[in-house]
Amino acid sequence: MFRPKIPAMPTPTGHTSSPAVMQPPEVIQHAPAPTSAPAAQSAPRPVLQLSPGAVVALVGSGTAVVLVVGAVLVSMLLAVAITGASVAVCALVIRSLITADAKRR
Repeated sequence: MFRPKIPAMPTPTGHTSSPAVMQPPEVIQHAPAPTSAPAAQSAPRPVLQLSPGAVVALVGSGTAVVLVVGAVLVSMLLAVAITGASVAVCALVIRSLITADAKRR
């Protein structure tokens, strides 16, 4: 009962062929052709240089983005908290009305 049953390998049906023998491709190495003119060197990548005004602008815009995203997230959290508190107050009022109505009967 607790021994696994291993399925028997079914015999293949239809036409089967023997595996094909693959030969590795031949590697032919050629000598590089001599060049008459020296190879042109690619120009070095230009270095990005920022002026002090550009650095201040980047830092200012980054700070503004962080403050805006933070304000949006805090306002969403505050909206969820206010909604939860108002739902809790509504639940207390409804429970109070239901118990008061039940006591009167």
